[in-house]
Amino acid sequence: MDLKALLQRFDGRSRLLVHSLHSGAAGASNAQTVFNKQRRSDPEFTLAPFLETLCQQEACVHEDALALKPLVCLFSEGFKRNLLCFLHLIHPGLPKDHVLHLLQCLTQDDVENQWTCALIKQLQRDIEGTRKGTLLTSDSTGRLKSLCERFRKANAKGKWAYCFEDLEAEDKETNMPVLSQKKRKSDNMDHNGDAQDDHHSKRVKMDFCLSEEERLTEEEEPKRRTSQLEQSAASVSQARSDVLGSSKNLPDHLKASFHVIKELLDTESSWDESSVSALKVFHECDPNEVEVLCSMLCLSEASEQSLPQFCSCLLELSPDLSHSTASAVITHLLLPKIVSLAEPASRCLVTAVMSLCTRYPRPTCQALIEPVLRKGQTGSAQAEVLCRLVVDCLEPHHRLHVFRKILGVSWDEGVLSVIHALLDSKLELSEEDFSLFTDQLYSQSPLFSKSMKFAKMLLSILTKYQSHVNPACHHTLSSCLSFNETFLKKSLQAALKRLSL
Repeated sequence: MDLKALLQRFDGRSRLLVHSLHSGAAGASNAQTVFNKQRRSDPEFTLAPFLETLCQQEACVHEDALALKPLVCLFSEGFKRNLLCFLHLIHPGLPKDHVLHLLQCLTQDDVENQWTCALIKQLQRDIEGTRKGTLLTSDSTGRLKSLCERFRKANAKGKWAYCFEDLEAEDKETNMPVLSQKKRKSDNMDHNGDAQDDHHSKRVKMDFCLSEEERLTEEEEPKRRTSQLEQSAASVSQARSDVLGSSKNLPDHLKASFHVIKELLDTESSWDESSVSALKVFHECDPNEVEVLCSMLCLSEASEQSLPQFCSCLLELSPDLSHSTASAVITHLLLPKIVSLAEPASRCLVTAVMSLCTRYPRPTCQALIEPVLRKGQTGSAQAEVLCRLVVDCLEPHHRLHVFRKILGVSWDEGVLSVIHALLDSKLELSEEDFSLFTDQLYSQSPLFSKSMKFAKMLLSILTKYQSHVNPACHHTLSSCLSFNETFLKKSLQAALKRLSL
């Protein structure tokens, strides 16, 4: 049965969901967006009719015979996976009996896709609040146990490649087409057991245990390390020579300034008026030349101690740098250092970042703040720097710009800190901004059910942005609270009740 015929079984709203669930890999996300919009327009809207229709029996031809199957079983595997992911995101707000009935209908079908099977079992476990059983199929469980047993044997023998040799032997016995072809090629190339073993070792490259003859002796190890250090030093020296050599390709009017700036960065000398004059080269470059110059200066490798003086001289330039030039400098000079932070930023780095952000807020947003947020791994060190920037350096309209960008990135604890800092700065949110924000809160709530940062952010919204809460947003926020498992839940519910609609 084609999709057009299947759609006839659904009402208008449900058809929109069916279409969105058919939109490839983004189907679950698209369906959630459609569902949120439908609920905003009608707070009483439920998915009960949609789920009931999916469970209705439908006549179909199965194995050359007429049979009855639940309607959901007639859809494609892609649709089923998207449907299960969609339900996993929103199931806490749905009637359990409807969802469980749908899962029972799905299990009536011959589900061959192991990923779909796992999704069904996981959703059932989440709804029933149990962790009984396993998400693996019997075949997967057997293969996993077999592999674990091989690893135990290999550990005793001191040779991990033994595990994979056994696996290949087993796969050959099952006459898998691809491996059979490889076996035939191997048989034609190898004429004795020793040659075959050698070929196998080269082809698989997974013998992690070296033979005694291949191991370095104690006398050879210091020599090897010394050789590596010499090669490394030679590489660094060659890299510096390449940079200086490549400067010959620069236009004549850039060469003198390049060498002055490079010398100042490398030697950490004191910067003076002549240094400012050298930096005027950035006014003389077109966008492509700026990129080349920043790369050749190796700004990303400049020491943090040199940053305050370098940025101070940049700020003395008149006129100011163009938007593209400022963005390029920030991208090369600051972004790599912020992204790689594993501990709180140094005073020199913070000073440099804040000074450039204050003078060039828009390039900083686009070349530093947004890329860090898009990385999806905003650690506490990165979050601390971003919070200081949005609170101390950005104007209200730039904060609003960052806030809107955050709605489109993945959230983690670091991003929550930035959002909290933005909310505390009393953003001027439009009705559309706040509505989109509450939708994002709802979609993220299951992921942060035990997060104190997320709970405090919700409390801040309910106390500082009361005037923005309309009936649709009130319903969305109420759904958000249903996921919360922190000790602040009662306070959140009390704050929600105090809102006057």
